[in-house]
Amino acid sequence: MTSAQPITTKGSRQKQPRFAVLQAWVSRALARDLSCLIIPGPEVALAYGLDVTAAGMCSSATPRDATVLLIIGELSEQMDEAAAVLYAQMPRPRTILMLGGKTPPSLPDADVSADLSQKALTDAVERLQGLLAEGAFATYPEDFDASVLHVKIEYVCPMHPDVVRDEPGSCPKCGMDLVAQEAGKATSGHDHEHHEHHEHHEQDSPQSHEHHHGQGHQHGQAHEQGHPQGHANHKTGTDYTCPMHPEVSQDEPGRCPECGMDLVPREAGEVTPGHNHERPGHGHNEPESPQDHTNNKTGTDYTCPMHPEVSQDEPGRCPECGMDLEPREGSENGASGNNHDHGEHNHSGHGHDEHSHAGHEHGGHSHGGHEHGGHSHGGHEHDHGASGFMSMIEVTKDLPRSADGLAMDWIEVPFGPVFPGLPGGLKLMLTLDGDGVIEGNATSLVGMTNGDNDTEEMNAEAFVERLALATPLAPVSYRLLACLAIERAAGLADNPGTGRASALERERIASHLGWLALLGRQLGFTWLTQRASALQLDLRCASQKRLAALEPALRTLTARLGRTPLLKARLKGIGRLPADTPGLRGPVALAAGDAWARLWQRLDEIRTSLDFIRTNGEPELPGLRITDQASGRGEATVDTPRGQARLSLTLQSGRVTSYRLDTACSHHIGLVAELVEGQELGDALVAVGSLDLSPWEVMS
Repeated sequence: MTSAQPITTKGSRQKQPRFAVLQAWVSRALARDLSCLIIPGPEVALAYGLDVTAAGMCSSATPRDATVLLIIGELSEQMDEAAAVLYAQMPRPRTILMLGGKTPPSLPDADVSADLSQKALTDAVERLQGLLAEGAFATYPEDFDASVLHVKIEYVCPMHPDVVRDEPGSCPKCGMDLVAQEAGKATSGHDHEHHEHHEHHEQDSPQSHEHHHGQGHQHGQAHEQGHPQGHANHKTGTDYTCPMHPEVSQDEPGRCPECGMDLVPREAGEVTPGHNHERPGHGHNEPESPQDHTNNKTGTDYTCPMHPEVSQDEPGRCPECGMDLEPREGSENGASGNNHDHGEHNHSGHGHDEHSHAGHEHGGHSHGGHEHGGHSHGGHEHDHGASGFMSMIEVTKDLPRSADGLAMDWIEVPFGPVFPGLPGGLKLMLTLDGDGVIEGNATSLVGMTNGDNDTEEMNAEAFVERLALATPLAPVSYRLLACLAIERAAGLADNPGTGRASALERERIASHLGWLALLGRQLGFTWLTQRASALQLDLRCASQKRLAALEPALRTLTARLGRTPLLKARLKGIGRLPADTPGLRGPVALAAGDAWARLWQRLDEIRTSLDFIRTNGEPELPGLRITDQASGRGEATVDTPRGQARLSLTLQSGRVTSYRLDTACSHHIGLVAELVEGQELGDALVAVGSLDLSPWEVMS
């Protein structure tokens, strides 16, 4: 896109002519103060030698603070979708700057495209500032839309969550209508005793009090068939009480007048101080004598404030939640085990036109002539569907218990693939119980696919470039690995020179500095991020002489890290791994303890690499020696900054026909589940970061 084209389609605001002068001033101000969100992540920009600050932008950690979406290199399909979601969250005016590739299909065309170099980035930012100053406001701005932004709806059976359809219909198992919900959302079980749309305690309209006792079941028909059938759904023995104030009791749902909590159902026979067994408006004959209501115990009993059904004669702890039981004074009608022997109650004249069950009017139903032998009037609970409320006890009674005994919802939360402090392209899924991690796993959205089944053949030089580009955080290491494997397949002896090895050690230093910058970003140590990033950019392509000049600065950084007690306190004991953990390689294997040990292992490797370069000469970028039309199989192993990588390949007439790559990160990513389980969220993120995972080096 040229500078003559204003931004009028993607990121502009509505233009109003009367404010043209103000808009021009705002546009110029926005153009001078650009902030960018880097995709896949800042560590990739540093690995390519890109300094966004020097180019005239600042780096943003969230899309809400970004003006520019800076995309570096080609994106995978999954990263493309992630970029679209991030772009949709950016406030207008917003722009897209593409470096070293084509704009992903989920996004609008880039406003400016450029090559992967610092000079190209600086020029692109200048062009972008000019475009933004001219076109930050447009008369007819277009909305951004992408398929990933749309919620997919699926249809699920309330009783059989395994029945899922793309279209409305009926469940093949029970015949119920399928219910629409967001795809991927968990479906809770549905109790057929609780029918939808029964808000008994909130609505008073006749429509809200319809009885659904089966298909076509009418109360009048039920009573014509006899009283037992008519009361099939009228459960006896339930009243409603407050979990915190058990002395509050009533025969219908509602709220506690003391604390406002929703009342919960309580079966008859439970201990309730001051329990009133009279049902208003029932018209039942009173018991012939008070002796018919006998109290089995009086005085003081002990109950749980959260589980009023727990009752005993002496102090103790609640078997449900472990809380201390509290004394509760008994009353004449409050003791457990009240026996209401009503004998043969004659209910002639029991008119339902005056009888109200929890707010449901039963007009026109007469119970004349029904004999209730031994009828217990502990309370009528009419199963008219969901009562429309749930207390915290009901909500949490079936939830798993945390280590502290509390019951909380477990939620699954994604971190990444663009998250401050974690490498870009890594998606971390954690199941949280409050701020504690129950379980977790990590996946790569940018990892490579092994080439055993890859039918694409390429010449040897193209394969070397492909492997180097596919691993942007360690391109020299994998370039060297490919060269060694191909040369051995061609029957060539290993190059005795030390230039390749020096280049590998230089990359190790730069990679460890990149990890330090990422660690500083995660812990909030801005000084560490800035200093490590500056050193990484300076020595990425440095000569032997320049590396010697940078050595004092590197040693100063190491000394400062050792004098930072807060850093040690934050890393000590986090992400601990047993020494016998299988699959460990590189710094993770050499410092199998905690994150603090892994930090010092990398600092030691920086010093060792500096000594190696000082002794063995100038770093030399690995290049492939002539293989012509050679054929054969070759294998090689290289100690990359993250651990050993092994490559085996087949060469036919100078072309790579298949290969097999084994990397350290492919093994280390499996450690995430062990490291995060049972940790606080912040500690879990630090533990994952201490592994120094490169999502590009995860093989699938």
